[in-house]
Amino acid sequence: MPNSSTYAAETPVERAQRPRLWWEIAIVLGLSLGQSAVYSIVTIVDRSTQSTPLADQKTQVNPVQSSREVFDFLYQVLGNLFPLFAVALVIYLLWQPQRSGFRRIGLDLTRPARDLGGGMLLFLAIGVPGILFYAVTRLLGITVTVEASTLNAHWWTVPVLVLAALRAALQEEVIVVGYLFTRLRQLNWGTWTIILAAAVLRGSYHLYQGFGPFLGNAVMGVVFGWCYTRWGRVAPLVVAHTVIDIVSFVGYPLAVAWFPSIFA
Repeated sequence: MPNSSTYAAETPVERAQRPRLWWEIAIVLGLSLGQSAVYSIVTIVDRSTQSTPLADQKTQVNPVQSSREVFDFLYQVLGNLFPLFAVALVIYLLWQPQRSGFRRIGLDLTRPARDLGGGMLLFLAIGVPGILFYAVTRLLGITVTVEASTLNAHWWTVPVLVLAALRAALQEEVIVVGYLFTRLRQLNWGTWTIILAAAVLRGSYHLYQGFGPFLGNAVMGVVFGWCYTRWGRVAPLVVAHTVIDIVSFVGYPLAVAWFPSIFA
């Protein structure tokens, strides 16, 4: 899959323009995943200093929002749609006169077969080992029990979980990879410095789940970041991330039933 985005061709901006880019990055991250990272760091400090071991603590990813079905549905949909405005914001900020923000980061439909194929390869390379890594870190006691979905069974449960997976994929891959890689490249950062910094950020906003998910997501960030610099497209990363989360969210009840000592 050849490089088809402008990442490799991004040139550093003049020094006078760099403070504006730093302010822009701070605002974007403060409104989105940077905020999540700060809360996660505070949470892991809180959890680690409690008398209850991490292995005996729990956290929920897709919790019930209301005891009344119609309002639970509305809260779930709204909670997954509004974060996408931050995604829209960074695409808007990356827009150029001759090229859309979507095209600039490779989030378009110009190469659907390659994007789907690359995404599925990433899922097999990262998603499956990631689930096994979670199980191992649970057994080691450095990861809390992550309840990937505690929603009641309704006609809309699976579609909402799919929406949640797509929202998370777009949030993380568009903001942390497509947007952040572009801006840091314009700030004259080296490729591997960008990859590692973005990977640490990705891991940090998963710290609320424990140290295992931090390490697992940081490794995922390195692989995804490297693939982006090689392929020049965010779309395969979105495909892989969406499939990983769908399997995790929808398959959670089966995992609990089959391996209660690890997932329950």
